[in-house]
Amino acid sequence: MKIKYFQETDTLYIEFKPADIAETRDLDENTLLDLDRDGNICAMTIEHAKDRTDVPHFSYEHVSE
Repeated sequence: MKIKYFQETDTLYIEFKPADIAETRDLDENTLLDLDRDGNICAMTIEHAKDRTDVPHFSYEHVSE
């Protein structure tokens, strides 16, 4: 998984898995969802990320069983 923040455009890009994108769906006017040919989610793009997410305070936690 990769997360990229483009400060110039205030865009957050979250890639869940590398794959060829077959379709991009608009969830709303500022959120795009990329799907592979099987309909699995590959990535999400969020415009105006500072207003819509907590970009500066990102954390990651791996929880094992």
